[in-house]
Amino acid sequence: MSSHPATDSRTWFITGCSTGFGRAVAEAALQAGDQVVLTARDVSKVESLASVVPDQALALPLDVTRTDQVEAAIEAAVARFGPLDVVMNNAGYGLVGAIEECQADQIRRCVETNFFGTLNVIQAVLPRLRARRSGHIVNMSAAAAISNYAGFGVYGAAKAAVEALSESLRAETVGLGIRVTLVEPGPFRTDFIGRSLETVPQRLGDYDRTSGKFAQFLKVIDGKQPGDPARAARAIVGMVHGPNPPFRFPLGRYLVKKLRDRSAELARVADEHEATAAAADFPTGG
Repeated sequence: MSSHPATDSRTWFITGCSTGFGRAVAEAALQAGDQVVLTARDVSKVESLASVVPDQALALPLDVTRTDQVEAAIEAAVARFGPLDVVMNNAGYGLVGAIEECQADQIRRCVETNFFGTLNVIQAVLPRLRARRSGHIVNMSAAAAISNYAGFGVYGAAKAAVEALSESLRAETVGLGIRVTLVEPGPFRTDFIGRSLETVPQRLGDYDRTSGKFAQFLKVIDGKQPGDPARAARAIVGMVHGPNPPFRFPLGRYLVKKLRDRSAELARVADEHEATAAAADFPTGG
């Protein structure tokens, strides 16, 4: 691993680095010679990685649902490495269960982490990025945000909210030198299913063939997902270092197919309902 940052190195601030995509991207960025601020709710989970290259890495505790911790972590990051170039909102976890089965506290926690946590970090870093007229906000989305599944209602809704938020963020910051990218991964062989997935306390038999079947499918696919997190992480780092980072950055063949299927479905809806939709407008010239 490089211990001498390159001249075109970036300074990253990544949430949720203890495992999965957050850790993989942190490792790839460090390998590329970048400086990385690794954050996690349990800072002991990231200290070992940071200690390998102490001149390039800083480990900080961060619960993204707490705005005081968000501010403190950003202050500490800037104090150590100077201005932040890349802010990656990766912290999050899934909730599996039919909408009727999900408990109110589970729903709130899921949305608090996946959506409000992302929003908290964005709001905290924007004044700094805006003042410098530079920076890149990278938000982790999910296949469930493109089109959702039975059993992923709350998680998919939170990630779809991140997508809609990112669209506005891009439109608002277009003239301010701030880039925005949505990373849209398909199924990757991280420990997301084993470690980062909460389940409902009680299942209802009526949902066995829908959300219940999806929950079983997740268990079966765990460890057999086609996506390689290390390759994806290198692709993300390469995209950030590239000259024209895209707004949407799909990862994995599954996600590309899902985008195409969704696009075709929306086109069919537009064709099918065009006449009825147009008839709801005032007459032309009226």
